[in-house]
Amino acid sequence: MTTSPRPARYVMIGGFLGAGKTTSILRAAEWLTGRGLRVGLVTNDQAGGLVDTAIVKAHALAVEEIAGGCFCCRFNSLVEAADRLARDSAPDILLAEPVGSCTDLVATVSLPLGRIYGDRFTIAPVSVVVDPLRALRILGIDGSGGSFSPNVTYIYRKQLEEAEIVVINKCDLVSPAQRAALRTALAAALPAARVFEISARDGTGLEDWFGAILDTPSVPRPIEQIDYDRYADGEALLGWLNAEIRLGALDGPDWDGNSLLVRLLDAIRGAVARQGHEIAHLKGTLTLEGDDYELAAANLVRSASSPELSHRLTDPLDAGRLLINLRAEADPALLETAVREAIDDTRGDLPATIVHCEHFRPGRPVPTHRIPSLS
Repeated sequence: MTTSPRPARYVMIGGFLGAGKTTSILRAAEWLTGRGLRVGLVTNDQAGGLVDTAIVKAHALAVEEIAGGCFCCRFNSLVEAADRLARDSAPDILLAEPVGSCTDLVATVSLPLGRIYGDRFTIAPVSVVVDPLRALRILGIDGSGGSFSPNVTYIYRKQLEEAEIVVINKCDLVSPAQRAALRTALAAALPAARVFEISARDGTGLEDWFGAILDTPSVPRPIEQIDYDRYADGEALLGWLNAEIRLGALDGPDWDGNSLLVRLLDAIRGAVARQGHEIAHLKGTLTLEGDDYELAAANLVRSASSPELSHRLTDPLDAGRLLINLRAEADPALLETAVREAIDDTRGDLPATIVHCEHFRPGRPVPTHRIPSLS
């Protein structure tokens, strides 16, 4: 592996599916580059064809994608991705976004990186981003809305347990009283963790958190006890779908890609919700054919919510590439049916070809390394 002039700072920003990790990481990249630092990103998923990678590329950032398993199981791939970034863009900061259904990342990623490659990386405190509405339900503060099975919830709680920093994101979506109740519950459960309140979407409350991940030394908090059978079962309960669709041209006026993307995601949401299943995250991008920098992006993070655009196409489209990533506690075959039906129902006469579609349940996590304590 190529040796850099100075160690890169490895910043892992985790959290459950739909917490807003990608938006937070893009905000961090913007803040860091504004201070003259070179930034590289590593995205991660159980399969290829990531919406997150497409969004990062649209921001003209150096990015590597690791598919086929979480960082813990693809540790060597993580190191190789860091090596490619070091060779191509020599980042000062490496922002890493692990799979949102994974945990035990301090013992399987942060500590091994520090022990094995301590001359190449300095390790930042591990941040865990939370969606306050989901956290309020899972922590028993607000019982309204859908939730997950106990073993899926087990993963969520274990993610919090290893956090050095907890980031309450989307604070614009909850009342001051809800924020205070959530912060009190987190402080009681995680007395050693620092808690920040932000809105990555609005850009508020970010600077203190970014300063902490840049300057604060890591004091790792590996999970003392974790039941990998429960962890594996929780992941296996989640259906996973990644799809790529090519949208061809019509004879006539160009079409509104922003509206089409929102209607498509809402149709998928409705199909899954009608079956009584809880969506963890549904997101999509629609890019101009041949131009990765021009895209629409939208997502929703629970079955009861509506899709929201985070990136808009500036002009109508004549042809495009659509990526769909769907994670829900449901049979993966049902997710494929929902996506195919939604495409047929919303595209009208627009030619559409499914180039790639894979759906599955994640396999049992088998970490490459695990260092369970600091001793």
